[in-house]
Amino acid sequence: MIASAHRLPPQQPDRPLLVENVRIVDPSRRLDGIGSLLTTDGTIVACGPDAANQGAPDGTKRIDGRGLTLLPGLVDARVFIGEPGGEHLETIRTASLAAAAGGVTSILTMPDTKPVIDDVAIAEFVMRTARDNAVVNVFPAAALTKGLEGRDMTEIGLLKDAGVAAFTDGRHTISDPALLRRIMTYAKDRDALVMHSTQDARLTGRGVMNEGLFASWLGLPGAPGEAEIIPLERDLRLAALTGCRYHAAELSLAESAQVLRTAKRRHVNVSGGVSINHLSLNENDIGEYRTFFRLSPPLRGEDDRLALVEAVRDGTIDVIHSAHDPQDAEGKRRPFTEAESGAIGLETLLAAALRLHFTSDVSLMRLVETMSTAPARLLGLDRGTLQPGRPADFALVDLDAPFLFDETMIRSKSKNTVFENARFQGRVVQTYVGGHLVYDAES
Repeated sequence: MIASAHRLPPQQPDRPLLVENVRIVDPSRRLDGIGSLLTTDGTIVACGPDAANQGAPDGTKRIDGRGLTLLPGLVDARVFIGEPGGEHLETIRTASLAAAAGGVTSILTMPDTKPVIDDVAIAEFVMRTARDNAVVNVFPAAALTKGLEGRDMTEIGLLKDAGVAAFTDGRHTISDPALLRRIMTYAKDRDALVMHSTQDARLTGRGVMNEGLFASWLGLPGAPGEAEIIPLERDLRLAALTGCRYHAAELSLAESAQVLRTAKRRHVNVSGGVSINHLSLNENDIGEYRTFFRLSPPLRGEDDRLALVEAVRDGTIDVIHSAHDPQDAEGKRRPFTEAESGAIGLETLLAAALRLHFTSDVSLMRLVETMSTAPARLLGLDRGTLQPGRPADFALVDLDAPFLFDETMIRSKSKNTVFENARFQGRVVQTYVGGHLVYDAES
């Protein structure tokens, strides 16, 4: 089933658009070459080397893309927002503006709101609000359990029929294996995607960072890796038992990647995701108790980070996401043990990921695939591709442009970034959704 998008429609019909002389990277077709992109009525008409010098309708807007790279719009599969109930942290509107600035044209929003997105009425509220206010496509995920309490299953069938793209308890992990088995069995019957965070709260306990020597030096309580590995192994066994489509939402350990790799070799219908934070940073970045680096799952050791990069490269991990999680200054500027977990990341997802390309750790094609084609395929969306006939969602990027990411560039309502004053290379120049310009770096 192809989920429907919910975003702000253009105020007036857009002229046909032709981007010429541009490098096109489209993982859905394994295409990397110089060519052209032509769009009309919000749809891609032609894209690739064979589209060059083919002409265009009268009145077409032309862009010389020489020196730029054209990518399918990114699909961010793990985005927390405040609305409804926490609009002081982030609204659907501000999240969409941040997304557009980062070349992200579709976001999957988590159900951790007030009220929780656990019934059709609330899901439809998010869809309507996005349609009226967002500049990118917004696809709400719904909760697996009512109130995210891990006790009663939500109406997965009704929610899926209403257009919900995936089901997850967001930051929460379901502890009851019998309940999770029932959920997976029902999800299998409805071909619904189960996305699950594997962080056992009881094993984590008071832990606020990775358990180990560095935590001891800082005098901070640590969270053992087993708090992630044990529920992950359980989930993968249940996924094999029930045959449901299962996505391990956020891996952070080398051993977690190996557990997922083993399940895939057994041909279990599973996938995995990782945040750009865990591919870019390690526990040492916490430094002198820098609370912006308090995340869940916590930042791990360098060996874990390198293993996760390898798992992205070899296809074990399918999706890279931002884990965008806005928190205000009051929640972050506290002692480390009392600070809220989470960091924003929509605007820096692509720039941070490109570091792996420039260090030759992961190819550009593979990186773009994990942030566009793969999450779109996972969620059943007609996005993340530059194929003719698909919506004209794309970003123009200057891969050679260096920039310093400071607070003045943040469009998110909250400012809790782990990349404050980070030096990046590869800046989004323009972002288009349905052929409509939604971000321009020059304006």
